[in-house]
Amino acid sequence: MVRARTILSGILVLAVFTVLVMLGTWQLHRLSWKEGLLADIENRRHQPAVSVEEVMAMARAGTDVDYRAMSATGVLLHDKERRFLATHEGVAGFYIYTPLLLADGRYLFVNRGFVPDDRKKPETRMSGQLQGTQRITGLARAKLLEKPSRLVPDNDTAKNVFYWKDLDAMASSVGLSAEKVLPFFLDAGPEPVPGGLPIGGVTQIDLPNSHLQYALTWYGLAATLAVISLVVMFRKKV
Repeated sequence: MVRARTILSGILVLAVFTVLVMLGTWQLHRLSWKEGLLADIENRRHQPAVSVEEVMAMARAGTDVDYRAMSATGVLLHDKERRFLATHEGVAGFYIYTPLLLADGRYLFVNRGFVPDDRKKPETRMSGQLQGTQRITGLARAKLLEKPSRLVPDNDTAKNVFYWKDLDAMASSVGLSAEKVLPFFLDAGPEPVPGGLPIGGVTQIDLPNSHLQYALTWYGLAATLAVISLVVMFRKKV
């Protein structure tokens, strides 16, 4: 009976040890994948800016266009700007998303940058409301297909306060046809505008990369289990 319990305990310890090692190895694979993704993003950001049509072709081909350097030319429709709740350098305010009317009649929503809360109304920053045809260079950003988390509040289109980048809601709330709105955004670069607002170049690349720490944790637990098991076996023999 005692021998059977010992064998069963040994099998259980071996199974747990194996699972811990597998989890550590899986995290190392995730680390390699994440490092590759970050390197790919850096490469996309620093490549020469491509046109809207080139980004559209990439998207149709299934290529990830997120963070791809791009340029677009058109007229900013300031009367249809949308406000996305944000902070910048510790200051509360909004990112200003403005439709850019392209020459072919389509629209591209541009994140022009950050304005503090007391400057959210366009009339408080009229010098930054660029008129006429503008060429804007920045980074393409992929369209979100759904709310990123249940914890994120619903967008309040009536008050023009967005908590997540729902491109379809942004377009419909200002009367733009979904068929004419391009399925991605453009984050404007850091080039200053008259009056200093909006503040461009606010793209955040926030991809947590803690896989090495997780791997070391799982391997550490496996090593601890092995040591404890050996100590118990040694004491039983003594």
